[in-house]
Amino acid sequence: MYAQIVVDIHHSAVDRFYTYRVPEALPVRVGHHVFVPFGQGDRLKEGFVVALQESTDLSSDAVKDVAGIIEPYPVLLEEQIRLAKWMHTAYHCLFIHALACMIPAQLRGQRVREKKVVTVSIRDGVNVEEEIAIRNRAPVQQAVLRIISDAGQIPKNEVGKLLPGAAGAIRTLLEKGVLTQSSAGVFRTPDVPVLKEPGHTLTDAQKSAVETIREARIDPVHNTVLLHGVTGSGKTEVYLSAIEECLADRRQAIVLVPEISLTPQTVGRFRARFGDRIAVLHSRLSAGERFDEWRRIRLGLADIAIGARSAVFAPMERLGLILIDEEHESSYQSEKTPQYSAIDIAAQRLKNTGGALVLGSATPQLISYYRALSGRYRLCTLPERVAGRPLPEVEIVNMRDEFLLGNNSIFSDRLTELLAETFAKGQQAMLFINRRGYSTFVSCRNCGYVLKCENCDISMTYHKGEGRTRCHYCGSTKPLPSVCPSCKKPFLKQFGLGTEQVEETLHKLFPSVRSLRMDTDTMREKDSYNRILSAFSSGQAQALIGTQMIAKGHDFPNVTLVGVVAADTTLNLPDYRSPERTFQLLTQVAGRAGRDEAPGRVVLQTYAPQHPIIRFAKEQDYPAFYQYEIAERKKMLYPPFSLFLRVVFADKSESTVANACLAYAKALEAELKKALGSEGANDILLLVAGEAPISRIAGLVRYQLLIKLLRTKRLPDAIRTVYGFHAANENACMETQLEINPQELY
Repeated sequence: MYAQIVVDIHHSAVDRFYTYRVPEALPVRVGHHVFVPFGQGDRLKEGFVVALQESTDLSSDAVKDVAGIIEPYPVLLEEQIRLAKWMHTAYHCLFIHALACMIPAQLRGQRVREKKVVTVSIRDGVNVEEEIAIRNRAPVQQAVLRIISDAGQIPKNEVGKLLPGAAGAIRTLLEKGVLTQSSAGVFRTPDVPVLKEPGHTLTDAQKSAVETIREARIDPVHNTVLLHGVTGSGKTEVYLSAIEECLADRRQAIVLVPEISLTPQTVGRFRARFGDRIAVLHSRLSAGERFDEWRRIRLGLADIAIGARSAVFAPMERLGLILIDEEHESSYQSEKTPQYSAIDIAAQRLKNTGGALVLGSATPQLISYYRALSGRYRLCTLPERVAGRPLPEVEIVNMRDEFLLGNNSIFSDRLTELLAETFAKGQQAMLFINRRGYSTFVSCRNCGYVLKCENCDISMTYHKGEGRTRCHYCGSTKPLPSVCPSCKKPFLKQFGLGTEQVEETLHKLFPSVRSLRMDTDTMREKDSYNRILSAFSSGQAQALIGTQMIAKGHDFPNVTLVGVVAADTTLNLPDYRSPERTFQLLTQVAGRAGRDEAPGRVVLQTYAPQHPIIRFAKEQDYPAFYQYEIAERKKMLYPPFSLFLRVVFADKSESTVANACLAYAKALEAELKKALGSEGANDILLLVAGEAPISRIAGLVRYQLLIKLLRTKRLPDAIRTVYGFHAANENACMETQLEINPQELY
């Protein structure tokens, strides 16, 4: 028997399958993680078996033997290997890059091993009471015998926790044959809350959605469902009911959430319904926890995997359902190689295994809704909140009027009034600002100088708690100077808003109110999410201040007020998706209010109260927003009517990077026109090379080539041409990155 093996080396020179002989005594199967001799000196390298065959055309002396199996079970499913082959072609990545997505990093290189626990018990045939009587002068041994006798079998270290000095007594009892010990593998379990299962009778709309998902699970063609439900409409209950039916059919499910901060609440709700049948996969777990949760899934001990983007690769052998909550979130798109979309991966997996893909959101991606209306997806709507609860009442406050009336605070009079009323009733409020730090930039009022990062073409953000300015791109920090570095005058002032300033202003207005803050700066410790969310949920604080990580998915029954401190922060960014993202963000954060009996209120503070997007967000009217925005996109031939591609070049030398970018652009344009023909040349709507919007990051000068291609039947040929050209012309001496449908255009 011969094995086709991918060696775990991330280099294009070895990106192929190697043939190895399988010794008769070695039970190698497809998917096994193995050691093989490779390269000069036949040093042992790790590899993965992707196929087995009975013969080879290679001469016997050219074929080496597989040296050994690392794990006793195959770590890859055959379906995952097929998926990796698809990713290798679709994303033009190394095959090992695709496989690495499916295997815990802790398993590769054997950085984490199975945890073993040593247990002790009374040896068979031993009379415990007699042994206790014999040891009348050894009270610690007597106490150890009583503890172990009561427990039957107990971890050795647990006895030590219960009884100081037990280690020596256990050692003596083992030597005398009174006790016996054994070692067994255990799973490290993440600490997640178990929420109370509320119990819920499905509404007619929810029943219809569950029925649609049931039909999609057995439809090999139209198996994608877009579940469009207003905030608080009970999408989670639809997910739970659909999973129950999936499990009843002996199939398994994956649930994706966009933010790690949503995982504890989601896991708590799912664990209340399904107990230990769930496993959790996300980056905040310890290495051991992540490895063991993956192992529980692979060994068939868990039927539901819940986690962020990478959980889409969970090794489910009987996969029949993938649910992607808040499907509009950009975090489902990987920015690292391979630059995969979790939605595309989910669709491809279910194409291989059969089953339904459910995309849920109150504010779906424009392209998802477009596909649903065109019949490519099944569309389900949940138009009302559970139990007939109304959507929150939304007020728009014009901050220009506030300024003219003499209010220089970052809080409008109306927001301050409603905060006081909310706190007086013992209710809770959430305050949203999509900027961390204290102020977004520091400038001199005398000469106009702006403090910028020395490594990046970006202003430094002031963090008052640290007394320092920080670059949010490269992470460099420096103390806030007392005088302007340019004119040496003491007229530096902080401008713009951040979460720290919102927190400070709230404390000045309401000194007795306790608040919590959620942003990247406060979420650095492993248990930060659980700790802050649990504290707020249990009423230990009346206000939660945060960035977009508080804007979606959370369900706090006592929150009756949401204040959006600066509603137009993201509205005017130089990106065609800015209107869509602003509407999504405002609608999502507004949806955190009034999710229980008490009605909710929302205040949107803005300097652009008449902007159509702000008005649509006030009315929480997604269909009207969609009709407006899709018309704008069609007029400008933006996606979904076209596709953007971008190649970013970065180097320390501006002349080097500029020349490389311009030469690349000229050659690629010629290659595209040649591949598409005279008629297809019109599909190239834009091909522009020049400085990137942020021209320097981490000391590297950045240029970009931006391409916009019309969506026609020739688009796949155009993408293949770009990928092929990039692979052949990538400059090894310079950082280059090809992005299809880039999530950010900076």
